[in-house]
Amino acid sequence: MTSDSSNPQPHSDTSLLPGLQSPDDVKVLDDEQLEQLAVEIRDTLIRTLARTGGHLGPNLGVVELTIALHKVFNTPVDRFVMDVSHQGYVHKMLTGRAGQIDSIRQYEGLNGFLLRTESDHDCYGAGHAGTALSAALGMAAARDLKGDDEHVVAIAGDAAFTCGPTLEALNNIAETTKRFIVVLNDNEWSIDKNVGAIAKYFNALQTNKAYSDVRQKAAEFVERVGGQGVRRLAKKIERSAKNLLFPNVLFEKFGVRYFGPIDGHNLPLLVRTFEYLKEQEEPVILHIITEKGRGYRPALEKPGKFHGLGPYNVVDGSTSSGGNPTYSEVFGRTVTNLAKEDEKIVAVTAAMPGGTKLEIFKEEIPARYFDVGIAEEHAALFACGLATQGLKPFLAIYSTFMQRAYDMIIHDMALQGLPVRLCMDRGGLSGDDGPTHHGLFDIGYLRHIPNIVHMQPVDEDEFADMLWTMAQYEEGPIAVRYPRGVGTGAQPKESPRLLEIGKGELIKDGNDVALIGLGFVHDLAVEAAEELEKQGHSVALVNPRFIKPLDEELILEVAKRCKVICTFEDHVLKNGFGASVIELLHDAGINTPVERVGWPDEFVEHGKVDILREKHGITAESALEKILPYLPTKAATA
Repeated sequence: MTSDSSNPQPHSDTSLLPGLQSPDDVKVLDDEQLEQLAVEIRDTLIRTLARTGGHLGPNLGVVELTIALHKVFNTPVDRFVMDVSHQGYVHKMLTGRAGQIDSIRQYEGLNGFLLRTESDHDCYGAGHAGTALSAALGMAAARDLKGDDEHVVAIAGDAAFTCGPTLEALNNIAETTKRFIVVLNDNEWSIDKNVGAIAKYFNALQTNKAYSDVRQKAAEFVERVGGQGVRRLAKKIERSAKNLLFPNVLFEKFGVRYFGPIDGHNLPLLVRTFEYLKEQEEPVILHIITEKGRGYRPALEKPGKFHGLGPYNVVDGSTSSGGNPTYSEVFGRTVTNLAKEDEKIVAVTAAMPGGTKLEIFKEEIPARYFDVGIAEEHAALFACGLATQGLKPFLAIYSTFMQRAYDMIIHDMALQGLPVRLCMDRGGLSGDDGPTHHGLFDIGYLRHIPNIVHMQPVDEDEFADMLWTMAQYEEGPIAVRYPRGVGTGAQPKESPRLLEIGKGELIKDGNDVALIGLGFVHDLAVEAAEELEKQGHSVALVNPRFIKPLDEELILEVAKRCKVICTFEDHVLKNGFGASVIELLHDAGINTPVERVGWPDEFVEHGKVDILREKHGITAESALEKILPYLPTKAATA
């Protein structure tokens, strides 16, 4: 398969993309114009995302696929359900949103994923893997019940087939509907290189020359001769070859007829194939081979980096360094260093070695590194098994993805008291990625579980202390949440210190107001404290460290002498950290009022963190507005 890796070129006066207002405009284009449209879309994506950031590689890989789908099918009547949907930029451009593509992932602009409220052409929203087949199958079943005849097409990457829900849906397709199309977009990557037996199976299918030759010759024979009898004979030959070469063909064992693999960048072939598949009265799966990052050399050379990234130099794909290491980088380096000193430490991730920076561990201690694919439930149970044998598993999963393993955290970790170390990256707002990726719920879904410890550091140095503490903790599951991106720049000590479980830190004592700033937003508490002191108020400043167990002694002590408490958290207020402080004071019979700064009871939109904090009142100014009515007016200090 060849690749066009030339630099993007400016559009000519005869550009097609600016004139596309709906998929109907795609249907009137001939083969040559469709190829031109593919070039224009790639050029636009490369230039636009260089300014905005976004999921470049996945979208460059599905340009021809998306054009072919809209050439053959008719959305919004027909339905395209895209797994994860981060590869939906091209779909957006072909459904009337090409003129807005430069707003992708920007505040009040296009969402980086499909969104039902954004367009009628987006029939299903998603940001997590493994959802497409089940949701699409539900749509097909509803169509059948209503007696309608629209087409339902599920588009999923090969990595999605390591997900439990995808395999569960496969198990139900043949018994649920007779008309259903699945497109398996096989590029050997999710965010990082795919792993596991299924990934190897797909690779065997696409690289077996004998199988490919049989399929090609059968197709050529049909094209030359034609006729139903010949088609039946070709299919029989193909099936015989397949049974000889692959006696346990995965999909047809599930009752889904398999086609492919075919070149996912051959537009005429894709169009002809979809025109054929839409006439089939049986569930089918089309296996296409694509290149993630096609058409842009830097994305082809570094598909992991260009899966999703911030702004970059369009000429060479380079990105500017953030200076200080990110929390993820501190995590990867610290856990790797700890593991060099403790042979019981193992690292587990669910297809995210790059995002979690466990790639550092993988490189330096490969024998104790495990990537289980996009299978968070399995990852959690696998870690439990490791823990039963005396090992110390560090399970690194984004906060938003850890939601998928909730049952395992309760039923397997906490109930059995297994010391699994939950390392919850992106704990807090995830900015441009939006509501599917914000880590705003983990305090709420963990703090009511018995036998669990949950922490959040104020800076990178304390983060290293917490990771060291986790390595020594053996009494049950222990979790740490930490934000996306860089922190304060505090360098971890050469030797981290052991923290006492459930003990916070009184940074500054005072008698008028107590400010309790959890983790990443502790800086807001510091800012509010400085302003209050300027106004003559005595401020107690607390770093709680522990979400569960709370440092009850410290919090009750400051509550008894202060007129008001204000908590700060990068989490929704409902069932969050501040709520736990309110419960503590209520149970102790202390009536000190508690004001809270945190996220509202809604799914927060996408946008830059500073913009969203200002909009939703996650600021020191907002805290002062809540606090000052409880305090007497005092003369400001010099």
